[in-house]
Amino acid sequence: MQSRRKFLQNTALLGVGSALSNPLLAENKLQIEKDRPFPIVIATWNNEKAVKAAYQVIKSGGRAVDAVEMGAKVPEADPNDTSVGYGGFPDRDGHVTLDACIMDEFGNAGSVMFLEDIMHPISVARMVMEKTPHVFLAGEGAQQFALENGFEKQNLLTDKAKQALEEWRKTSQYQPKINVERHDTIGILAADSNGNFGGACSTSGLAFKMRGRVGDSPIIGAGLYVDNEVGAATATGLGEVVVKKVGAFSIVEMMRNGKSPQQACEEAIKRLQNLKNIQDLQVGYIAVSKKGEIGAFSVHPGFQYAVVQKGKFRLVDSKSLFSEKK
Repeated sequence: MQSRRKFLQNTALLGVGSALSNPLLAENKLQIEKDRPFPIVIATWNNEKAVKAAYQVIKSGGRAVDAVEMGAKVPEADPNDTSVGYGGFPDRDGHVTLDACIMDEFGNAGSVMFLEDIMHPISVARMVMEKTPHVFLAGEGAQQFALENGFEKQNLLTDKAKQALEEWRKTSQYQPKINVERHDTIGILAADSNGNFGGACSTSGLAFKMRGRVGDSPIIGAGLYVDNEVGAATATGLGEVVVKKVGAFSIVEMMRNGKSPQQACEEAIKRLQNLKNIQDLQVGYIAVSKKGEIGAFSVHPGFQYAVVQKGKFRLVDSKSLFSEKK
């Protein structure tokens, strides 16, 4: 007489064999995999290299938070990107100051702001999240923390950025220009193969800003918000406007209350209509839900977002408030 353990083992093996040999079960499994919306990576602007790098992390077994960190590091290290990291245009005193934040699927968050001479602020922000009891570190304290944890000082002011500053100083007038370079802050969101979320946001801020200025990008709830039960949202554009409306958090809360990501992004932009000079300013939002739905909306035409879903890359022109008013 075979033992109970042997009987269970044989039964389990029989079940596996039946599943493998049953065409209907195999077809259902393939259909389930086909219908799954995840993994997905979405980022503001034409950040094709960033979303593809992030997606590869997920396909290799990484978490969403690993993916968004890797994705944000791409423009941070690009000297030709004048609004993020190395190569970012400086403040009016000639200093490149960086802001970044990151969130994971457990609701943990880390942020650095007014950080100088460090190539990858997003990785410092993650270290703040994972190695300290804090959420925010700023200025010299953030830099000291980075240096104590293995980061090295680097000159982030490129010749291109220095020349742009010299040109600006001829008039010293700041006037926001809508989509002047078709890129800005990188906000990047991801859901991994398990449907868990992560988000990151990184920027060098407004070109030729006042010394010490911080925008929405490192502010949890403004430039970025992740709730693993609902979804995630991030922002780009004029940070002062986003901060005043706590943009990313408001979008996630609208999704929690039943709105789709698209509906939530549109409503968040419509809430900006009564702000001063909104016709001269640009803000763009992107969001993704627990169902894998995507949303994007901006104040003016010209805002794009990049997405990789089911291995396919797309660059999409967002709908906008002012284009609908025409």
